[in-house]
Amino acid sequence: MQIRIHVPSQTLDLIDGGEVLRCYVTSTSRFGPGTEPGSNKTPTGRFRVAEKVGDGAVPGEIFIARVPTGKIGQESDEKDHVQTRILWLDGLDADNANTHDRYIYIHGTNAESRLGTPASYGCVRMGNKDIIDLYARVPVGAAVEIIA
Repeated sequence: MQIRIHVPSQTLDLIDGGEVLRCYVTSTSRFGPGTEPGSNKTPTGRFRVAEKVGDGAVPGEIFIARVPTGKIGQESDEKDHVQTRILWLDGLDADNANTHDRYIYIHGTNAESRLGTPASYGCVRMGNKDIIDLYARVPVGAAVEIIA
């Protein structure tokens, strides 16, 4: 199982044996691609799913520091919430090796109306139902590629 995120089209493909099983709409950084610490940019290159967080959380549940809060995020809230499930990425290339330390995730969002446009602060946002589906399909260690 492999994940390919295409920044120009704001999509995430789930691939198995070269076949695209699913294509999801995403939202990457409003600041563009990049790997600089503190830049709020989405890193590019090769990654792996280092950790999965959120087993059993209700759709829309907000996480703070990867801990469920019991609160549900709302579209009207301007805050960039991490919701529902988290796939925490680990960079495998020299220039993106800081990805885990930058807390770059694939996660659910309260800003589902902004999916399809660059709107995040570095992470890859997905719809809450979509991240539940993806989370169930990919194991820790799954390959991830983010293409600018």
